Amino acid sequence: MTQLPRINARDFAWGPAVSSSSLPLPVGSGAISISEKLARLEWLAELLDSRFRIPGTNIRFGLDPLTGVIPVVGDFIGALLSLYLVIGLAGLGLPTWTKFRMLVNVLADFFVGSLPILGDILDVAFKSNRMNVALARRVLTRQRRL
Repeated sequence: MTQLPRINARDFAWGPAVSSSSLPLPVGSGAISISEKLARLEWLAELLDSRFRIPGTNIRFGLDPLTGVIPVVGDFIGALLSLYLVIGLAGLGLPTWTKFRMLVNVLADFFVGSLPILGDILDVAFKSNRMNVALARRVLTRQRRL
């Protein structure tokens, strides 16, 4: 198994868009490309939204709905993890409108998930993190950066 380079906080800044001429970006002793960063963020989104499956069904859920079961604190923790993902995706040089749409998805997930009982059920169906990664992938593909 190959060793992946470590990601540090500087790779996920909200700063200006990354130009294709500056890829791959330096990280520690190795280099990491946009597609590698996106793959890591996809892994996190999958962990948060659909890592586990209810046996005998096609219903998938992740850590976000599990933490949402804890009243108030659980939804807040899920929102923080989702914001971490959005910050990582924003560091890939996405347009402002795309970042705004991703934040709206996180806020919708937070407010829907904070409804007692019904919110936990809807949180399993509304996979904001996977939606955000798919949105970022579409934009990056359209920009011909993937």
